[in-house]
Amino acid sequence: MSDEFDFQPKLGKIRSRGLGTPRFSNQVLAAVNRAGGRRGAKSKFTGSRIGRGGVMGAWLAHRDKYASLRHRRAIVKSRIVKLAGKGMNNAAAHLRYIQREGVSRDGEKGHLYSADLDRTDSKTFLDRAEGDRHQFRFIVSPEDGIEYHDLKGFTRRFMSQMEKDLGTSLDWVAADHYNTGHPHVHIIVRGKDALGEDLIIARDYMTKGMRERAALQVSLDLGPRTDLEIDTQLRAEMTAERLTSLDRQLLKMDEDEKTIAQFVQDPGQQTLLMGRLKHLERMGLAKERRPGQWHLDDGLEDTLRRMGEKGDIIKTMHREMTERDIVHSSRDYAIYDPTASGAKPITGRVIARGLSDELNDRHYLIVDTLDGQALYVEIGLGEKTGPTPEGSIVHITPKSVEPRQVDRTVAEVAAVNGGRYNVDLHLKHDPRASENFAETHVRRLEAIRRATNGVRMELDGTWIIAPDHLEKVASYERTLAKQAPVTVDRLSNLSLEQQIGAHGATWLDRQLVSGNFEPTNDSGFGHEVQDALRQRQQWLIEQGLAQREQQGMVSYKDNMLAMLQQRELKSIAEGIAKQTGREYTAAFVGNHIEGTVGKMLELASGKFALIEKSREFSLVPWRDVLEKNIGRYVSGHVRGNGIDWEIGRHRGLEIGM
Repeated sequence: MSDEFDFQPKLGKIRSRGLGTPRFSNQVLAAVNRAGGRRGAKSKFTGSRIGRGGVMGAWLAHRDKYASLRHRRAIVKSRIVKLAGKGMNNAAAHLRYIQREGVSRDGEKGHLYSADLDRTDSKTFLDRAEGDRHQFRFIVSPEDGIEYHDLKGFTRRFMSQMEKDLGTSLDWVAADHYNTGHPHVHIIVRGKDALGEDLIIARDYMTKGMRERAALQVSLDLGPRTDLEIDTQLRAEMTAERLTSLDRQLLKMDEDEKTIAQFVQDPGQQTLLMGRLKHLERMGLAKERRPGQWHLDDGLEDTLRRMGEKGDIIKTMHREMTERDIVHSSRDYAIYDPTASGAKPITGRVIARGLSDELNDRHYLIVDTLDGQALYVEIGLGEKTGPTPEGSIVHITPKSVEPRQVDRTVAEVAAVNGGRYNVDLHLKHDPRASENFAETHVRRLEAIRRATNGVRMELDGTWIIAPDHLEKVASYERTLAKQAPVTVDRLSNLSLEQQIGAHGATWLDRQLVSGNFEPTNDSGFGHEVQDALRQRQQWLIEQGLAQREQQGMVSYKDNMLAMLQQRELKSIAEGIAKQTGREYTAAFVGNHIEGTVGKMLELASGKFALIEKSREFSLVPWRDVLEKNIGRYVSGHVRGNGIDWEIGRHRGLEIGM
């Protein structure tokens, strides 16, 4: 048959476009409907259903009104992490973190498992994830997780159901944690679907659907809650000082049109809501306008949420203090707020360090202070804070959010140069300034540019400074303060007991020599410090470094701190010399020091760096910048206020200390 008689039949009515080719406009409308929009209605499109699981997430979030009471509950926290740049290093660090010591049921290290393996390793998973754009991190905490002997089965059933909801298989690993009062599981999911495409999960599913799916799974495993359990929970909620399910019901009421009786028909439910309203009235958060009609405080939800968070923090503090047999009155527990007006620096002993937000790696310290309080201090991202071991003595100050002097100088120079700044303009404006000093201003501008794009540099190295530069800098500092709201300075790594007889310049010595003892309370850590100061004072007298004068006064040798430091360095150097066969060379003012940066040593007198040569070595005060140069050759001159280092065997980066 010739080609002119070939044809393809199209089924359907005359003039129809065929069953498989709907109009493009109809396809668009169908997509809008699936995403939650309605034709002819005012758009409420939010994009929350874009991606896999959008419809299922919406369905799970709107189950019957009794489901939230009947089914057991679960908490799900989720986060999407980009893997570009240093993302893979952070992903490896996160996997190490969830496998750290002390998280398993027997207090040992955690371990990873997957859908079909009880043990798997991080490297295999990271190798598969090489090149991924992003990954998902979830923390799933069943309400009755303590009832599970092992969370692996629950996790696998939950993830299997999640794969059905999303319509694709998932590549995941998980680790179970039993180190808190609520057993939970950390799940890491690759950002790729079964076809190797980027995995996009709808926001509705991540924020609502996963929580409901986990709750359903717990209910299937352990059975739904009984009427008695539900009744007990609701009765407890009547007087709870946190946001409850009863509060959420009350917030849905239209207080101008309905009474409790009109809003809820069930007599038992009416009684519970009235009981809750009476309690809120006593808390000053609700007021009865007329019989049966109530007005709720505008900030009710936020206030109750904060109260709940505070209650959880106090429970955490009480648990940590009890485990360590440290006695404090509950009225001495407090939360340190560095943003509060008049917030003052604090000094104390670290009782515990923990995670306030495991998913986002935010840490807290519990500090027993000199004035007798136990304070909970949010210190921010773990990567922004140094190690703070239990028992160490720290000084904590609120992070300033004000522009620095360097910022004011930049704004001043730019103001008289048409909004432009560079090193030459700076030196012309202030002839007394050195080029190195001006370069510190350039580095500050570069840091602000990378973080906020608040400043712009032209090709010739000139910076364009806007008139509102200081406001932009303040915004930049506020952003940094969210990551690390306080500065934590470690005053001593030694406990008070270790400092009393230490052959080095300790924190106790610095307190004694200054003569300005920090105010202490004659209880708790403050009392312990006063007692330790007296014992250290007696030890110094016995060592001939202090003497008791008339009327009980004690005087100290002028160079006592230097003598103690040299004693300790000499003792440590003798041990290193015996071990390595090298000769110790002391670092005195005016000396030239050179060699390879070795390890950092934490002594009673502070941190010191080991600088090694083939036949000799020196011990010099440690600076954080040396950490990036361990193993590299450095040289410098010892000055009164530190050492000016040059990195490398030839002239290179100079670091003033």
